[in-house]
Amino acid sequence: MRFLTSGESHGPKLTAIIEGFPSNMPVDKGRMEAELIKRQGGYGRGRRMKIEKDTFTFGAGIRHGKTLGSPIMIELSNDDFKSWTTIMGSDPLSPEEEEKMKRVITKPRPGHADLVGGIKYNARDLRNVLERSSARETAARVAVGALCKELLHALGIEMSSRVVQIGEVKDEGEYTYDEISEGSDRSSVRMISEEQTAKTEKLIDAAKKNGDSIGGIVEVIVKNPPVGLGSYVHYDRKLDSKIAGSVISINAFKGVEFGMGFKLAETPGSEVQDEILYSSEAGYTRKTNNLGGFEGGMSTGMPIVVRAVMKPIPTLYKPLMSVDINTKEPFKATVERSDSCAVPAASIVCEHMVAIEMAKAILEKFPHDSFEELQDAVEVHKEKVKDF
Repeated sequence: MRFLTSGESHGPKLTAIIEGFPSNMPVDKGRMEAELIKRQGGYGRGRRMKIEKDTFTFGAGIRHGKTLGSPIMIELSNDDFKSWTTIMGSDPLSPEEEEKMKRVITKPRPGHADLVGGIKYNARDLRNVLERSSARETAARVAVGALCKELLHALGIEMSSRVVQIGEVKDEGEYTYDEISEGSDRSSVRMISEEQTAKTEKLIDAAKKNGDSIGGIVEVIVKNPPVGLGSYVHYDRKLDSKIAGSVISINAFKGVEFGMGFKLAETPGSEVQDEILYSSEAGYTRKTNNLGGFEGGMSTGMPIVVRAVMKPIPTLYKPLMSVDINTKEPFKATVERSDSCAVPAASIVCEHMVAIEMAKAILEKFPHDSFEELQDAVEVHKEKVKDF
């Protein structure tokens, strides 16, 4: 399975094309759109989310609620485009229109792709860079991930996500999967603790008042993954490596860990490895899950636990110093609409990037011309694993 997205932040639409899904897979469009609504939410989001609806249409590959086996096209309209038709239109501008056009950007923002992207693609108007490098593109990726979650859900594989930390406020409670799945959607910051949610809201308010931004840590859990997804035989077939790469591809994400993660550095090996258990009912399990559901780059069947850190958004209402690429004079960086905190929304994006890699791994391992064929293969595999 592979996919591509296209579209700019203030262009007419975002488009995704997904290839490799089996035929006859049922698709719940309402459930998919609910995932996109989650991405729009979260305390600290900016004005843009009040403009966009993030509903989508299937342009190809779906008929009467089921996949055809052919490439699937998803389109999301940018409602804000109506205010940007001249600035972001595809037709050439007349000299008069070009003279009148405002919002040409020559002052790159520290922490963004603006300057390096401008140098790489020889863009003297840095809007050519920031429009595509904007996190608006993640709406298309969440749509792709939502389709992947439809596949996972139909195979009995469930996923959830939460926010573990924003700024110095941490939600360090030990929660069950059900508590995380239900509690995160009730919280404005996707934390489970109501007390920590209230503290975090105050922290975000303070950052917004100061024209600043704030980052955090998110967690994704995959429940009931099949044993043996991924492979140890080559570096580029390890599933944890693929997940890490996809997570780091999310805007502003700077680090990934599995299970105990970086705490492994300070923990003796005797307290780290997950001891193996067996029962005729459950098959092979682990006494603990310190390694986050992976051994040798392959899924063990235990829940996959991924955490990732998001830096504070670099677009600030108290902008940092930069340099005008035309005059080479120092200036305060350009201000674009932004969020003071997008960590809750980023947890949804992270969840869906993990979903994409999980779906890829499943479709790589099992035959899947039709969804019925895939279901049968997964069930046979489960029984084989139990009797190994």
